[in-house]
Amino acid sequence: MATIRFFRHYIRVSFLLLGIIEAFIFVIAVFLGALLRFHDPGLAETYLPKGFLIAAVMITSMAAVGLYQPNLRERALGFVQRFAVAAALGVIGLAMIFYIFPNLFIGRGVLLFSTGIAFLGIALVRTLFYRYAQDMFRRRILVLGSGNRANSILDLRRSSDRRGFTIVGFVHVRGEEDLIPPERVIHLNMPLADFAIQNEIDEIVVAVDDRRRDFLPHELLDCRMAGIDVIELLTFFERETGKIRLDLLHPSWLIFSDGFTTGSLRDLTKRAFDILASSVIVAFTWPFMLLTTIAIKLEDGFDKPVLYRQIRIGQHGRPFHILKFRSMIVDAERGGKAVWAAKNDPRVTRVGRFIRMVRIDELPQIWNVLRGDMSFVGPRPERPQFVVELSDSIPFYAERHLVKPGITGWAQLLYPYGDSPKDAMEKLQYDLYYIKNHSMLLDFSILLQTVAIVLFRQGSR
Repeated sequence: MATIRFFRHYIRVSFLLLGIIEAFIFVIAVFLGALLRFHDPGLAETYLPKGFLIAAVMITSMAAVGLYQPNLRERALGFVQRFAVAAALGVIGLAMIFYIFPNLFIGRGVLLFSTGIAFLGIALVRTLFYRYAQDMFRRRILVLGSGNRANSILDLRRSSDRRGFTIVGFVHVRGEEDLIPPERVIHLNMPLADFAIQNEIDEIVVAVDDRRRDFLPHELLDCRMAGIDVIELLTFFERETGKIRLDLLHPSWLIFSDGFTTGSLRDLTKRAFDILASSVIVAFTWPFMLLTTIAIKLEDGFDKPVLYRQIRIGQHGRPFHILKFRSMIVDAERGGKAVWAAKNDPRVTRVGRFIRMVRIDELPQIWNVLRGDMSFVGPRPERPQFVVELSDSIPFYAERHLVKPGITGWAQLLYPYGDSPKDAMEKLQYDLYYIKNHSMLLDFSILLQTVAIVLFRQGSR
């Protein structure tokens, strides 16, 4: 089993187990840190319950800086940098907890020893994990089909997209042209179920080009009865890449697949989450917003506006005015014509370039969240001109307006800044995944991982 589905969101088993193991490393590290500090085993044992608190805070901090992202491609130095940032965030979080609950305080000496021991233990575990452990959880998959749809699986170039499975082969289907390299095509001379059992297949991915052909439905049923999973190609891509492939999408899959659930309870809990998250972030970021206001005034003059108001399209196609700190010159779009933001855009001011890089320019949108125009997590809202253009050229684009737009979102985590219709289509595939599978767990995960985007300057422009 390479993934499990929790609240409709796919989680890799290998990284889930990695997090559990590293949590226990923190608990043990606290015990050893107390032992080194006090040289008293009995006293050190009293620190074990506090070790679970430290483990929870530190694992959350590590998740926030992206150390549990399957697509993380950091070398040793990158890991050390991210762990150092996670440790700093964890210490800040623990300091707040100790201030509110003084009886949980463990002392700086124990915390310092514990962090050092935990770093060594986690570095060792990570080395073994990336070298050996991931292969233990790979699914052995057999692809039914060897044509165009099956060939799309070979387009998965990133190693992070291929960590969850090993392709045993592609089964030739009668009447279908083979586009797969011949050495990978399997011409069956036995029932499909027998071949799958003999080769220890965990899952069969149905990737037949023409679903109306005779593609062995009875044999697929035999495979299911034998305990072998059978899934559609679109579901396979949804699980492995965290997006819904537009080039393979057909309306019937959207209609009959699970997800796209709404309801009063879901709306109420999401609204409560938005208000709570916005209030907490305002409490921590108001000094930065004040400094940004002063910096914009000093650069452009006290007669120039600090905030930038722009019409965007919200839930169900309703327009609203989005608020941002102004990062461009005042007349950035002469004549009112919408222009995509470009790399090294000359319209961006010096202060604007910095606040875009660290995402401070987005903070006034918290007012949009509190007002109900936006949610904290959701697809990014687009301008009316672009919505009309993209709706005409990209299928299913209108579906992204089924939920409220957000300050951050699934597409922002997994795809860099977009400045073209092609980028909009790529991001739509991630937005559709979010709309289909959104839950409080996914929202919290996105909000947590956004910290890594801000700290490591990913995707800003």
